[in-house]
Amino acid sequence: MQEKRQNRIARLLQKELSLIFQSQTRMMHGVIASVTRCRISPDLSICTAYLSIFPSDRAEEIIKNITANEKTVRYELGTRVRNQLRIIPELRFFLDDSLDYIEHIDELLKK
Repeated sequence: MQEKRQNRIARLLQKELSLIFQSQTRMMHGVIASVTRCRISPDLSICTAYLSIFPSDRAEEIIKNITANEKTVRYELGTRVRNQLRIIPELRFFLDDSLDYIEHIDELLKK
């Protein structure tokens, strides 16, 4: 039963985080940041979000920027989901490089 609730909250947080990043990256022309996956701890206190960033050469810089502004992102998330969640989880961001890995495999197969 607990796992169903975790999945529902993770989907909610993924949706809201993606909307936040969509509005933030609109100001940075040529950059797209999307939330590919969210995982939430069983006690609902920690949310791990995996971000896919295009172009991938600026990914590390953008992840560092997002991590530095983590409190602002958490506040914005809190204002969006304050009616659904009592406690806003602590956020952790990681780079999802699965698209780069797929592209690398495709290049190897073409050779």
